[in-house]
Amino acid sequence: MKLNLYQKTAITTVIATIVLIFVGGLVRASGAGLGCPDWPQCFGMWIPPTNAADLPPQYDASLFNAMHTWLEYVNRLVGVLIGFLITLTFLFSFKYRKKDPIVTYASGAAFVLVLFQGWLGGQVVRSGLSGGMITIHMIVAMIILATLLYASFRATREKIKIQVPKKHRKILMLIAVSLFIITMVQMVIGTQVRESIDFAKNVLDLPRSEWIDMDDWLYIIHRSFSWLVVIPAGLMLFYNKKLNVPKMLVHLGWAITGLILLQIIVGVSLEWFNMPGVSQVIHLVGVAVLICAEMLYILILRFSNKMTNP
Repeated sequence: MKLNLYQKTAITTVIATIVLIFVGGLVRASGAGLGCPDWPQCFGMWIPPTNAADLPPQYDASLFNAMHTWLEYVNRLVGVLIGFLITLTFLFSFKYRKKDPIVTYASGAAFVLVLFQGWLGGQVVRSGLSGGMITIHMIVAMIILATLLYASFRATREKIKIQVPKKHRKILMLIAVSLFIITMVQMVIGTQVRESIDFAKNVLDLPRSEWIDMDDWLYIIHRSFSWLVVIPAGLMLFYNKKLNVPKMLVHLGWAITGLILLQIIVGVSLEWFNMPGVSQVIHLVGVAVLICAEMLYILILRFSNKMTNP
């Protein structure tokens, strides 16, 4: 499938944004969020030091951790790269301003959002990693990802030839949108659970094994609510087969179901194995990929060719 410059840049930016979420997950799981205590510089420098002896005199050398500093610094560098890519995506989108202006509008929205996200990142550092600020930071990242995915798909939809009868599309769309909404609610609740874990870790200074309080009602809701995601996923697989939908949607349905099961398994590992860092990262990246897959399923349905005879 031959792609033009905008399509290549937009799709690359979507992938790079998922990479950024992965790096951000590493930062959070390792506790490196304050590896750089200032913004936009790091220890008052544009390129941070590799050892405490090179720190400017106004910084406490005992607080320096080279791994945390460079992990957070790489996170910022990837964020800057995303900013450049989104800027290019916006500029290249002007070729669609007459043919399909919504592509340009969506690309422009992503550009504005990434500027806001950059400012918000500074506020997160200045707040000392406030739980609420981190949650907003993550939600905005997901909105940027969804906006970029929408723009990318809309610009390339003519290359995807899918036919789904109107009445079948309505059934599948209801299931897919319900699944998407439940997933988003789960993600927001999950960020709130993570805030309580951060409180237990950073404020109460509890050991890792006690970060999850089994009596916490929010965690219980998040854990129990996860099974509600399985129901529409199962319905999606059932109707994909019953309605004999195109293979692209069938494969995407199986991918979505697989990602949901992976999220549940990883969630169980977080509880049983005392919040291992690798599980935290997989859980965060997994939900980002899952949201992309669900949104892609919805977009394919939305823009599929209509058939007059079912």
